Amino acid sequence: HWRCCQRRRTQVRRRRIRRLLRGFTLIELLVAIAVLSMISVLIYSAFAGMKRSREGIQRVGDRYREGRLAMARITRELQSAYVSAHIPIDQSIVVVKTAFIGTRGTPADRVDFASFSNVRRDRDAHDSDQAEISYFGESDKKQQGTTHLVRRVSGRPDLKPERGGRVEVLATDIDLFDLEYLDPLTGQWSETWDTSQATGQLGRLPLQIRVILVLNEGRRAGEGRGREPIRFSAKIGIPIQRALTYATQ
Repeated sequence: HWRCCQRRRTQVRRRRIRRLLRGFTLIELLVAIAVLSMISVLIYSAFAGMKRSREGIQRVGDRYREGRLAMARITRELQSAYVSAHIPIDQSIVVVKTAFIGTRGTPADRVDFASFSNVRRDRDAHDSDQAEISYFGESDKKQQGTTHLVRRVSGRPDLKPERGGRVEVLATDIDLFDLEYLDPLTGQWSETWDTSQATGQLGRLPLQIRVILVLNEGRRAGEGRGREPIRFSAKIGIPIQRALTYATQ
């Protein structure tokens, strides 16, 4: 009897060892691979979502910064806008013409003006604090349907207040750049302004300028257009509302 029990124990022990050494069957291996693949996909999706969220937050932050910088520059330069009535008696020697001209456009309005906001970068540069400046929209040649807000600046005013100088991008991928002008005589907001025409606002500037700048979320691809745009607005007061005449009086 003792020998039979010992023999059975030995057989049971051998069967256990064989099962341990047998390894996985093909079905078990396939199931294990499938489970591991599912776990890997879930982990990759989680990390990819976190990366997209981080990039989206960073992009929105960059767009807010871009809009704030653009509005700060627009405000500073429009606050220094002026027109001058200093014209030589001999019209043939006129070399500078100042104006403030605001026109409608889609999706961006345009404004051309003279401003006391020029900053001399070089010590010996033959420039003053006067500048010709323009803001307007320009289509992107590489991205169809994309419009940028650009700034034209010339440190040397001439006879063409709407031309010359260099053009640089001020804000990318805009949805709207809207300008309105408060007439101090009527108390009404106007969509256009022209100090160069007798039928416009000859020799006088608006009391305030209302600026609305709307940036798209920032993604140039079509799928990014569905997100909410970023809106900036400001009312800018113009201190110099009459043409400068102190040298002609």
